[in-house]
Amino acid sequence: MICIFSTNFLYIPSVYALSDSKQFVLDAWTLVNEGYYDPERLEEIQWKRIRQKTLQKQIETSDEAYSAIEDMLKPLEDPFTRILKPKDYELLKTSNFGSEINGVGLQLGEDEITKEIKVISTLAGSPAEEAGIMSGDKIDKVDGISCFELGLANTASKLRGESGTKVLVQITSINNETKELDLERRSVDLRPVRTKRLRDDSHTIGYLRITQFSESVPKSIEEALQELKEKEVEGVILDLRNNSGGLVSSGIAVADSFLSEKPIVETKDRNGIKDAIISQKNTFFDGPMVTLVNKGTASASEILAGSLQDNKRSTLIGEQTYGKGLIQSLKSLGEDSGIAITVASYLTPEGNNIQGRGITPDISLDLPEAAEFGNSEDKWVKNAEIYLNSLFDKNEVEKKVNGIEKEIENKDIAI
Repeated sequence: MICIFSTNFLYIPSVYALSDSKQFVLDAWTLVNEGYYDPERLEEIQWKRIRQKTLQKQIETSDEAYSAIEDMLKPLEDPFTRILKPKDYELLKTSNFGSEINGVGLQLGEDEITKEIKVISTLAGSPAEEAGIMSGDKIDKVDGISCFELGLANTASKLRGESGTKVLVQITSINNETKELDLERRSVDLRPVRTKRLRDDSHTIGYLRITQFSESVPKSIEEALQELKEKEVEGVILDLRNNSGGLVSSGIAVADSFLSEKPIVETKDRNGIKDAIISQKNTFFDGPMVTLVNKGTASASEILAGSLQDNKRSTLIGEQTYGKGLIQSLKSLGEDSGIAITVASYLTPEGNNIQGRGITPDISLDLPEAAEFGNSEDKWVKNAEIYLNSLFDKNEVEKKVNGIEKEIENKDIAI
């Protein structure tokens, strides 16, 4: 009897005897296996074999578990699918649901080919913006450590920290000038929605800037549009410059505020199923509008810009956008960690793939950007005003012509 039980025990699969740390790694593998948007890619890199090799490693501590997961994810070559350690996980949740964040105010991306870490955008009023860091600049080193070695997630992690602490950043500008900047981290007020009224001798325009898409944005936009309508604005300038995205659901909800029963975006999941999201009938603003975009306009803001452009709802003015057409889902992992997984790709209503391409504006601007978006020296906003005013004047002419034609028609009937 004893020998029988002993023999059976010897053949119990090792998975049943995993340590907590190895189980943590296996949980991460399972989440990716069940959710990743491209199963063919998982097959291509032999995802199941990667699991076996990873679990054969010595994984006894949390740090070893995190390192094992990072190594496990590398063959995907997807910088957006990444492990989030407790500090990074909490910080990401704060940026999506909170009103402020501690750091230098950089939104980063990774070049798919060169693996260089580049600036998507800077947060308004942040140390990075004040230091003159621009969209497209390359981050070479953080505190002397190569970003190529760190990768996207670890570079972002090293830039964050407590207010008052400093971090040394080496950057190469889009003009190939290399410099070092000693940035002091601080609390950055995200204030994702900013609005004001622009007036001239003949017209009143509403200016609406969205810096990122957090949970509170759709409600704030509705309130801002209601306030602008009460001020009798004739049109709206929607400013999405340097908006690197955020919650996709928030971007879709904002599109719904401007569109009536129109397609907003089409998502494509791991099974190849395309799902179109249609806006509701009621809108919060249906007047003339233009939308400002630049190379820092990415992800959820590209969804919004693409839906407005394809539905002929708004003219896009500015630069080619960043080109991030992949959607990530944030999953809890353990008690205080998380993992971001690319779960779908998205297409504009006309079926355009944004990933790696971006959106081409209807009207291109080759002008220097203002030190502060939306201020009196912002030439981009001035151009948007001029364009809107031309639309107002055109509408006035059309109304007069239609009125004259109707009057003539009535006279003909009378005769």
